[in-house]
Amino acid sequence: MGESQEAFDRLRLIRSENIGPVTYQQLIRRFGTAARALEAIPDLAARGGGRAPRIAEVKRIEAEMQSIHQLGAECLFLGDPAYPVLLAELGNPPPVLIWQGHSGLLDKTVVAIVGARNASAAACRIGRDLANRLSEAGIAVVSGLAKGIDTAAHQGSLDKATIAVIAGGLDVFYPPENERLQRTIAERGLLLAEQPPGTEPRARHFPYRNRIIAGLARGTVVIEAAPRSGSLITARLAAEAGRQVMAVPGSPLDPRSRGCNMLIREGATLIQSAEDILEMIRHFDDRAEPAACGSEFRADREDPALYGNGLTEMDNAEREPVIALLSMTPVTVDELVRQSGLDAPAVQLALLELELAGRLIRHAGARVSLSN
Repeated sequence: MGESQEAFDRLRLIRSENIGPVTYQQLIRRFGTAARALEAIPDLAARGGGRAPRIAEVKRIEAEMQSIHQLGAECLFLGDPAYPVLLAELGNPPPVLIWQGHSGLLDKTVVAIVGARNASAAACRIGRDLANRLSEAGIAVVSGLAKGIDTAAHQGSLDKATIAVIAGGLDVFYPPENERLQRTIAERGLLLAEQPPGTEPRARHFPYRNRIIAGLARGTVVIEAAPRSGSLITARLAAEAGRQVMAVPGSPLDPRSRGCNMLIREGATLIQSAEDILEMIRHFDDRAEPAACGSEFRADREDPALYGNGLTEMDNAEREPVIALLSMTPVTVDELVRQSGLDAPAVQLALLELELAGRLIRHAGARVSLSN
């Protein structure tokens, strides 16, 4: 999108309070531009019964953009022609990607390799070898720059095509021991971050990072993972997005292999070589191709029946049935439409107002609940 006022306004919208990926998309779709969306937020929040969320200050966005430029990085916004089409297919794609390095790698076929941080030496060797063979075949390998399997995957594909998605800001080295690797990837591969420069990674950031890894890739390969681990979250997100899920089997006596063996038992493809992965990716490529403008979501390209007029107002009689159906237990939006008797645009508008008022939480699977 470049250095336009709309790019500035979109970043400001993203960094404002109570604006998540889904809400961001709905506001842009409903109002057409970020500037109009920013102007509408106070009224929408008031209708939702709460105070207006804090809009990111202009000085804060100017400082962020300056930091991005100082890093030699750039912003890629959802809706830009270069935004990855597969990532845009997610229900909650990141509104902005801050990238450093060679963005052309996003045009390649991408495979994710993830796994245990405390991986065995044998598993790390497998990760490096698979990544090396895939990159030699023209595949870009994406991972999360964590210790263990992630590090091995980046090392194996560093000479050809590696993409690292990090949980914090581009200028924050995490884990610290991977500082040299992160700097090298910025020079020879591609670094991606959703968070502003200077952001220290927190636990809440890693699931967001994982969804980017899963969303970029045609398939995700898991090598050593505990049953409850971030790697299995990435695999689940990949499956929910309709991507290939693959796993390298391991000894049933090794706790680090239980997650992979469980994935295989549940239907993931057993992987023994890079050729197995390439075969599965070919199956994925045989599916119907996403629309050429899959990353676009401008208001003039959307079905007006889904989002309605941006300036439409609801009266309390319309809003109350939606609020009455909500609780702190998550429920799907489709269920709210069915039980409320309202049409989808009315329900979506009520939820948008409640979220901007700080009264609604969005969950995975298009589910929502009241906040505490």
